[in-house]
Amino acid sequence: MKIIGDATELRSGGRPVCLAIGVFDGIHLGHQAIIRQTIADARAQNALALVLTFDRHPNAVVAPDREPSLIYTLPQKLRAIATLGADAALVIPFDLAFSRQTGREFVLSLARDLAPLHSICVGAAFTFGHRRSGHVNLLKTLSAELNFAVHGLTAVTLHGHVVSSTRIRETIRAGRLTDTTEMLGRPYALAGRIVTGDRLGRQLGFPTANLDPTGLCLPPSGVYAGRTRIQDRIYAVALNLGHRPTLASPTPALRVEAHVLDYQGDLYGQELEIELGDHLRPEIKFSTPAELSAQIARDLQSVRARPPT
Repeated sequence: MKIIGDATELRSGGRPVCLAIGVFDGIHLGHQAIIRQTIADARAQNALALVLTFDRHPNAVVAPDREPSLIYTLPQKLRAIATLGADAALVIPFDLAFSRQTGREFVLSLARDLAPLHSICVGAAFTFGHRRSGHVNLLKTLSAELNFAVHGLTAVTLHGHVVSSTRIRETIRAGRLTDTTEMLGRPYALAGRIVTGDRLGRQLGFPTANLDPTGLCLPPSGVYAGRTRIQDRIYAVALNLGHRPTLASPTPALRVEAHVLDYQGDLYGQELEIELGDHLRPEIKFSTPAELSAQIARDLQSVRARPPT
């Protein structure tokens, strides 16, 4: 899948473009319906299927006090879009200048830069543009002027409830990861760039990769069994999420630490994506580092008893 930062970079070669627009945090079942409709349109028209999203949540710019924690990092979101079969993703830098465009200005610029634009697909309740001036009715009005089709898809429901990023965040925070997975349509996975830690895990005999959790929606603290893919091989993972109370730091910070079983290599600077499985135990304060080390060894035995598939 081609990833571009400006619509003019697509260079469709005269082929029509079918466009999906959304924030798409999590690429859940509702998002998948929008993207799959766009891909189906594209295949029927010998067109390009383009998914337009943003480099951050719009609220980070227009309403910082209401900015939600994210289900997926941007690279994780783009990987999920690619698995659905889109030809390209347009990632727009969402800044103050962009936020001041009206909905009409935004659509007119897309129609100009992506010509010929065959269709636009969004969620029925999706709004965009300055003061939310863009919506499905505006798209339908402009479609008559500019000759493109519009799909405003109704929300997907599951067990009588609407599937939404907000609901998914609620299930993650509550530790109801089975419900999370069901709404995502794929196993829930936590991803983050590997950053340098304080190497205390190595001192305890269990080196860890430290994921940067900034801005992410996180499940409850504790130790989880999981798995990750590194260079086309699946590895079991013991993931610790919490503030490490045993180590009694004067400024305890939230840590996401992954011990990748049987892996030897340098992961610094890479993004690691870990599918979370069973919650093995809550975070515990031990009397000594030696007691913590003994418990970690037991945790790893529990992880080994759940081989990755």
